Amino acid sequence: MKDDIKRRIDLAAGRKRSQLVLKNAQILNVFSHEIISGDIAIDQGKIVGIGNYNGLENIDLEGKVVVPGLIDGHVHMESAMVTPGQFARAIVPRGTTTIVADPHEIANVCGIPGIEYMLKASEGMPLNVYMMLPSCVPATSFENAGANLKAKDLAPLINHEKVLGLGELMDYPGVIAGEESIIDKIMIAEGKMIDGHGPDIKEEALNAYVAAGVRTEHECSTVEEMINRLRLGMYILIREGSAARNLKTLVRGITPENMRRCLFCTDDKHPEDILEAGHIDHNVRVAIKEGLDPISAVKMATINAAECYGLKDLGAIAPGYRADLVVLDNLETFHVTKVFKDGKLVAQDGKAFFEAQSTEDHTVTQTVNAKELTPEDLVLSLETDIVNVIKLLPHSLVTQRVSRKVEVKEGTFRYHEDLDILKLAVIERHKRTGNIGLGLVEDFRLKGGAIASTVAHDSHNIIVIGDNDEDMLLAVNELNTVGGGITICSKGEILQTLSLPIAGLMAQGTMEEVNEQLKQMLEIAYKKLGINEQIDPFMTLSFLALPVIPELKLTDLGLFDVKNFRFISLNR
Repeated sequence: MKDDIKRRIDLAAGRKRSQLVLKNAQILNVFSHEIISGDIAIDQGKIVGIGNYNGLENIDLEGKVVVPGLIDGHVHMESAMVTPGQFARAIVPRGTTTIVADPHEIANVCGIPGIEYMLKASEGMPLNVYMMLPSCVPATSFENAGANLKAKDLAPLINHEKVLGLGELMDYPGVIAGEESIIDKIMIAEGKMIDGHGPDIKEEALNAYVAAGVRTEHECSTVEEMINRLRLGMYILIREGSAARNLKTLVRGITPENMRRCLFCTDDKHPEDILEAGHIDHNVRVAIKEGLDPISAVKMATINAAECYGLKDLGAIAPGYRADLVVLDNLETFHVTKVFKDGKLVAQDGKAFFEAQSTEDHTVTQTVNAKELTPEDLVLSLETDIVNVIKLLPHSLVTQRVSRKVEVKEGTFRYHEDLDILKLAVIERHKRTGNIGLGLVEDFRLKGGAIASTVAHDSHNIIVIGDNDEDMLLAVNELNTVGGGITICSKGEILQTLSLPIAGLMAQGTMEEVNEQLKQMLEIAYKKLGINEQIDPFMTLSFLALPVIPELKLTDLGLFDVKNFRFISLNR
């Protein structure tokens, strides 16, 4: 130990040559809020000095800008539909070298083995992967998930070296009410970080939420919400994902005084958006374009996130910090040319210099365990032809509860080609309970087929929509056969299936392969089935079973009125 310290001193003083020196760099200093010219000396994965150095190996950066490796403060890797290794291969070339992941999705399917799989699959790759233990499995009591994790289940993992604390406390009413089961989970995270998920909480209730120990919020959608939480000492994670994009709104509330309490996250980001727009680098570009000072934007993507989560050797370019470095053409375009992880060049010009390791684990496969479906299971009995319908809104996960007149024959719903009202079913797929929720949806505009998916937030039961029961049954059976995924059927034929064998959420292939298949399926959906082009059919379908986003959703237990927090009948 003493020899290591002396070696570092000798290297920093220039008496010895370090393993690598990045020469002629324009270095962004997150501490002094300036760009300085110099060389970066690196040894054994750590930065040992900034100044004028010569190393055993020298790389001339020719005046390019160097910033610390980018950090995603809150992400569900499962939303990218690939394994952690393939996820790393996609985001590291875009400058992200650290993520704080919440394996909430796979935990709702597989429980503790799902979390353990994500920890194991995240090892041995040039990406720092830290975890927050999922706090809400199941997410609500209004649906059936694959697991029910209590404090005693989570406790053995809380001191894992990669676990930073407790994930987003979505059951904020339970937190504010002081429910014992939630307090038990908060207690196991004592001394660690606790993430929030509390949109719309105000005044004394917000104080109670923060008093419980919650320290972050990524669900702010207005500047007012953001400021209210900053005043109480919370960190604000400004989200720019696929389903929710809050950056352009919230950037207006950032000031020089509060900027150090703000950081970036993606939350849920799908393959196409990562590959085409980027990852945290995209957040930085958008923030700069919206008028934020570029150095402040970089600080939000680096040192702010590191300090928020207590990552003491990350987020800065300074002696003693890990040599996670991103080389840019310039700050304004924020185009990443090289990425160094622990002092090693791991990506250049968008290409990863590493492969994803094999991640086979039988504890997270063959997770589709639904009771066999019969035609009778999809019969939707109605007492009247005036019914409650889930109305979709363009480019939104929020739905409306509307009243519509539908065709009823012999007491059952019948699809009418002149009415854009489709049958929706959510089928419990974890424990063969046989639970099936049936509902009706407007503005999906599908004709001549069905779409089914095992990606159905947050419990990830099978969800299927269609204009005829035969194709709906075919789609569900296809997902049972392949072990989970997304499928499109029409007129008795399976048109295409994206297989997601890992928990019914993730594929084994690369992100590029998954994205290409999704693009093909989108084209089929829009052109062959005539689906409304103002919605993403797969994303929209996946959130129709989430009973925490207003106004009307469907779970395996029935039709749920989110606004009034109760199940309702289809009949008016």
